[in-house]
Amino acid sequence: MRESNKEFVLVYGDAFVDYIANDKTNTAFTIFCGGATVNVAAGISRIGAPSALITVTGDDQTSEFVRAELEREGVGMDYAILAPEKRVSGVYVHLTEDCERIFKDYVDETPDLQVTPEQLNQEAFKRASVFNVCSGTMFHPTALATTRKGVEMAKDQGAIIAIDANIRPLRWSSEEFCREIVTSFFEDADILKLTDEELFFLTETDNLQEGIERISQYLVPIVLITLGAEGTYAVLNGEAMHVATEKVQAVDTTGAGDAFMAGVLRYVHFNGLPTTPEELMKCAGFGNKLGALAATKPGALTALPHYNEVKEWI
Repeated sequence: MRESNKEFVLVYGDAFVDYIANDKTNTAFTIFCGGATVNVAAGISRIGAPSALITVTGDDQTSEFVRAELEREGVGMDYAILAPEKRVSGVYVHLTEDCERIFKDYVDETPDLQVTPEQLNQEAFKRASVFNVCSGTMFHPTALATTRKGVEMAKDQGAIIAIDANIRPLRWSSEEFCREIVTSFFEDADILKLTDEELFFLTETDNLQEGIERISQYLVPIVLITLGAEGTYAVLNGEAMHVATEKVQAVDTTGAGDAFMAGVLRYVHFNGLPTTPEELMKCAGFGNKLGALAATKPGALTALPHYNEVKEWI
């Protein structure tokens, strides 16, 4: 079990508003609070583990909506920043014929207003069991510096470092720069979560086995490669094992990866970092179940499971 002073999973990143297509025609959209970091923080809270979010919001109606939603979800906001002039970013999410999500267009009126390294609170990292980040803001120099400082502070306090690649190519100036920055965090990671597409992108391969071999060279203790309906490859110190998932009728896969990550981080918060194949299979299997359940519902944040839906799996 976790040390008693490790109170929550700490998540850092942008709050987003998702404009999610109502159907596969992609002509009408509904606004939801979202973004990978928000979804993961809320997803953790929904399934019975405490979470806290480091982000920045403003004084406009959209920011107020985001803060109200996070408060309703039970996400701790003690370490979030309120900057009146900040405007929350948005992304338009289209649906394919196979119910897969495609991130089409980003809207960001205040891209240079980010949480700064100086605004990070040491107390947050002392209280954190896990520090979770993704690459969603790493393209921005201030956010990149804040991410690096956060990882450093978390490591100093003995927190587990979890990296969710969550690569959005439209946000980066080049593929080469994206690979360079994202992989530079792997030396500090205890857990790395990738989709198979992200694995191929980062390793510049088109073969799963070759990709696993190349990613294993970074010596990340645990690598989780999600394959959608085909489950997950869980890699423990270079040894890969396949973790199957239950087949479901997918309605919308938008929040499935975030539900998976929330499940993994909940497991780690209460049980620590898996150190055996059996522990990792259990951890990844729980994440698979949450991801599959989320795929049966429309939306991202709205699709994330609640505790009463998953308690028998815990």
